[in-house]
Amino acid sequence: MELQMEAEAIPQGTANGDGNINQDDRMNSSKQSLDSLEDEDGEDQYQEHQDEWAKADDSLFDVGKDLHGTTVNHQYTEREREILSAYDSQDYFPPHSSVYLDWLAGQPPSREWDRWVVMGLIGFLVGLTGFLLHQVIDLIANTKWNFAKTLLSSEKLEYSLAWLWITGYSFIFLLVSTCLVVFLRPSAAGSGMPELIGFLNGTMIRHIFNLKTFLVKFLSCAMAVGSGMPVGPEGPMIHMGSMIGAGVSQFQSKTLGIEIPFFTRFRNSEDRRNFITAGAAAGIASAFGAPVGGLLFAMEEVSSFWNMKLSWQVFFCSMVSAFTTDLFNSAFSGFAYTGGFGQFTTQKYIMFQIEDGIDMNILAIIPSAILGVLGGILGSLFIFLNLKFAKIRRRLQLQVSNIRTLKILRVMEPVSILLVTCILSVFVPAAFSCTRMNCILDDSKTDNSGNRVCLPSALDNEDNLVIPKPNVEHYTCPWSQVDLGNGTQFINGSYSEAATLFFGTGENAIQQLFSRNTHLEFGYAPLVTFLCIYFVLACWASGTQISCGLVVPMLLIGGLYGRILGRITVDIFGVQSDDMDWMDPGAFALLGAVSFFAGVSRLTMSLAVIMVEITNDIQFLLLIMTTIMFAKWVGDLFTHSIYHSLLELKCIPFLDITPVYKQHGQPVNLEHYTVRDVMKENVQTLKQVESLDKIVRILKETEHGGFPVVSDAGKFTGLITRFQLMTLLCKGHVKDCLQEETIDLQVNFSEFNRMRGHKLIDPKLTQELLNRTKLVSERSKGHLNIQKFMNRSSLALPHWFSLHRTYLIFRTLGLRHLTVVDEDNKVMGLLTRKDLMGFNIDEKLGSRVPYKPSSNSAAETLNSVIA
Repeated sequence: MELQMEAEAIPQGTANGDGNINQDDRMNSSKQSLDSLEDEDGEDQYQEHQDEWAKADDSLFDVGKDLHGTTVNHQYTEREREILSAYDSQDYFPPHSSVYLDWLAGQPPSREWDRWVVMGLIGFLVGLTGFLLHQVIDLIANTKWNFAKTLLSSEKLEYSLAWLWITGYSFIFLLVSTCLVVFLRPSAAGSGMPELIGFLNGTMIRHIFNLKTFLVKFLSCAMAVGSGMPVGPEGPMIHMGSMIGAGVSQFQSKTLGIEIPFFTRFRNSEDRRNFITAGAAAGIASAFGAPVGGLLFAMEEVSSFWNMKLSWQVFFCSMVSAFTTDLFNSAFSGFAYTGGFGQFTTQKYIMFQIEDGIDMNILAIIPSAILGVLGGILGSLFIFLNLKFAKIRRRLQLQVSNIRTLKILRVMEPVSILLVTCILSVFVPAAFSCTRMNCILDDSKTDNSGNRVCLPSALDNEDNLVIPKPNVEHYTCPWSQVDLGNGTQFINGSYSEAATLFFGTGENAIQQLFSRNTHLEFGYAPLVTFLCIYFVLACWASGTQISCGLVVPMLLIGGLYGRILGRITVDIFGVQSDDMDWMDPGAFALLGAVSFFAGVSRLTMSLAVIMVEITNDIQFLLLIMTTIMFAKWVGDLFTHSIYHSLLELKCIPFLDITPVYKQHGQPVNLEHYTVRDVMKENVQTLKQVESLDKIVRILKETEHGGFPVVSDAGKFTGLITRFQLMTLLCKGHVKDCLQEETIDLQVNFSEFNRMRGHKLIDPKLTQELLNRTKLVSERSKGHLNIQKFMNRSSLALPHWFSLHRTYLIFRTLGLRHLTVVDEDNKVMGLLTRKDLMGFNIDEKLGSRVPYKPSSNSAAETLNSVIA
């Protein structure tokens, strides 16, 4: 099923979207890069947009622009604002017009079973996609590491051959991964999370729900993660889930040219965005095996509109997704059938299973708070460096004028990171000595996952009281396993601490870091070395031209410094038992992973539930919550979250949960200001029956995204968008009826939906259409009746309305335009998404004096106006 092309994708090619100010003085360079669509998919336009970000950003050495807390609004340069203005927006609800009501009357009677069917279908397909993605990753990664271990376990210690195998094997998959993105679909790069969040916040973004994007993202992510890049698959999985939600719910494909006449009542903006939200939640559920975490993640971070009815449906979708992934995972590993279909073992069902539970002590809150503070600081540093890497990358790429050379450079960047990673993975462990390992394996002694555990071989030897897991990496260290009979084996030899971290996948390293009762498994040197190296590589790799996420790197980085703190406590207080057994480096590693995850993402309740679901460690819930809160509090002092920072970097319009405004460094409540303080004035309006000449003139001379409609007396009656007007003109030419004196077009709601994503977004075709219409209007002097197409429920507020409440109404209802009227219901101004963004509020209110209740004259004026 095709993932429907993002319909409303910048029709925007010709309009800045929402603004209602004449922008004829827009800089030509920006206009060309943002409005040029040389091919149907517009990938050339997308890449030019990337270049515009680099040209617009002059803050490479401006630390304050990226390093500021959440109580400070991000400030955009003039050229960045031009990019902001190029994005269009969409109302959450479809326009409440006569044609929409006619379409609604033709739909089946109100029912809910079909919605549950679609939710279940989305959940199943997302779960199946997650299963296939992880199977491909495991197959690629296991093949590489298993053969490399064979080479290093031989008597000749083939370092060079092992490095050649790892590098060559990984190079093939990564080269395909990055070439798919660079040459076929640049919009598939990264996790897709900022774009998804921006879309569900109300901003239209090209190609993020396209079939080609889905295929490229799946293949690129699987091969990039499997090749050994310091990235994870979780972010792309969320994006792919939302793509499935966008496409399956519509039962049509513009790319494949098919339209299935099922569930057509869901082909509207409200239902489509709800299904996209459900798909994103299902992506989390599949990636982590965390259906409740998926629901909370969608509610907390992804969606800007929510209700309880949607909660039940998203929960069902997430449950089906997690069930589907776990069902297939129960019987397959690397596409090899292992039996046990439908047997949900903890080894496969729990992502990072904690084998041994530990009783919590109130004193454990102290290291939880310390790790939370570290997570907030290091998470902010990670975000800051990530933004600097992105800006340096763009600035360097701007120096290359040849497109072919530029694409080759974009391919070479991740390849260079992979080369460094392979060298470090093979040769760094050789710089560390082996650690002695003597233990007994007994088939009757297993952990909660069913895996055998190492038992001390000499109780009188203090070094053996705390031993590593039996699946550590031996690398080139000598060791042997002797069968003692009765299901018992004796391991005698040593293992490599560094290889256990470097020489394998990130998931395996996380499992080792989280392991309990392995207090002395890792020393300081390998932990610190791997932390420094992996921190930089993960920060660098996450912005390259591959499809990738950051969850695995975040868990691994946090687990490393958590394990270091845990080892410090062991060295100070010794190996504890009974009431003090919470001083376990594995427990500290879990809290460290939580702290860094929270410090980077700033998630709270969803992260707490996800971490409990993927570790099955309910006893540490209170400590996890404590760590998350401290990490968020500290992180918010320095930067915005990683996703919001990337939204700002990419100049994607976004309205946060609550507005922020300061005067002289002190926060000011926006209740002291009115909507009139930030609205646009001199608004272009249309009458319900308007002359064709005026419509064409306004469309040609302005780039407004919407126009208030007024009665003959000048009173506000509704609103019509630029897209609707262009569609009407196009249909009028097709039906050859624009020469009539009164033009009364018959265009139903379905035709408007089909026109979205049409080549009408091409500015050349748009200008040609307007020019032809202008010639017709000069001869016929006709009038177009737009009354039945306008949104009759378009929201309007009086000019004295509270600015704070206006912001909440605008964001909560997912509006695109909000008209401001006077006492006589006549249009005074217009509000759009950009008008309510923080930087614009700072500028508009900076010169205004807030309303003070102590001022009697102001109070009397307000009361008289209301009266």
